[in-house]
Amino acid sequence: MSELIKQLSDESIALLIELIKTPSFSREEAGTADILEQFLTRHGIPAQRRNNNVWAVSRTWDDTKPTLLLNSHHDTVKPGVAWTYPPFGATVEGDKLTGLGSNDAGASAVSLLAVFRYFHDWPTAFNLICAITAEEEISGANGVKSILPELGEIDLGIVGEPTGMNAAIAEKGLLVLDGVARGRTGHAARDEGDNALYKALDDINWLRTYQFPNLSEMLGPVKMTVTQISAGTQHNVVPDECRYVVDVRPTECYTNEKILAIIRANVQAEIKPRSTHLQSSGLSLEHPVVRKAVAMGKTTYGSPTLSDQALMRFPTLKMGPGDSARSHAPDEYILLSEIRSGIADYIELLTDFELRAG
Repeated sequence: MSELIKQLSDESIALLIELIKTPSFSREEAGTADILEQFLTRHGIPAQRRNNNVWAVSRTWDDTKPTLLLNSHHDTVKPGVAWTYPPFGATVEGDKLTGLGSNDAGASAVSLLAVFRYFHDWPTAFNLICAITAEEEISGANGVKSILPELGEIDLGIVGEPTGMNAAIAEKGLLVLDGVARGRTGHAARDEGDNALYKALDDINWLRTYQFPNLSEMLGPVKMTVTQISAGTQHNVVPDECRYVVDVRPTECYTNEKILAIIRANVQAEIKPRSTHLQSSGLSLEHPVVRKAVAMGKTTYGSPTLSDQALMRFPTLKMGPGDSARSHAPDEYILLSEIRSGIADYIELLTDFELRAG
């Protein structure tokens, strides 16, 4: 490891410790946004900020070159009661750093900042933007989605999430649906009314058994799960309304809008989506960044977990230090060696990398 990369790694670990010690729950990230903004400024890089999103652009910007976005997030979920370490303690024990947000996704955020600093003054074949953004854990309106229009056309995004520095080239989306089956009330002791609950059960049976014909090579089938149901007011009244909720995990084979149309055509209930913007994503095995990652010995796979990739309408690769299984878990941790090797791997990935525009 070169002396420069070692220095960048040391400074990244110090930054992560500072971030962990500063609570940054979704929509409450002002403190860590201040730290990130001050960090860039301290290292001679002009920082831009909107709400709690902080970003910077490479010094050698050239409008004729394609643009690569480095993105991760600095918000966290709230810690559960099962923590045995102080969530904001940033406890270092040998190679292990324990603290809320250390793995998801503080390690990726500080590593991508180090990579950005490494290339900041280089005349690379692409422009670089590094954006460390807010509200990822809730897919919030004031997160990365709010600044994408300001960033201009982007040809590739690397989204920092804990993947063991392997290449997640596909990611399932999310579609949450509210269903309302309607009937007519009547007395349960007589053959009266039109039971909305039975209609909902027919719908649920279809949702449980239907298989979308197109299978994703990386992500498998679209998955639909009914997770909530509510009906009835008393034991002797046939319910005239039954509500249920469906959790749908799309693949890149279908848009959320297409899935919604198929469901509406096959159930009796009125179906309303809470949103349709969290789309699945997929990147070809022939994309230059995937080929480079494979040449480095990285494994490609499809990720079942949601990230800010779902809000991006350009090619994206999810890659970062850490292990997804540690995310949102008690005593979340990252290994310092994972950060150091992650920074080195990111730099190797982008060195002499040729990015196609469009």
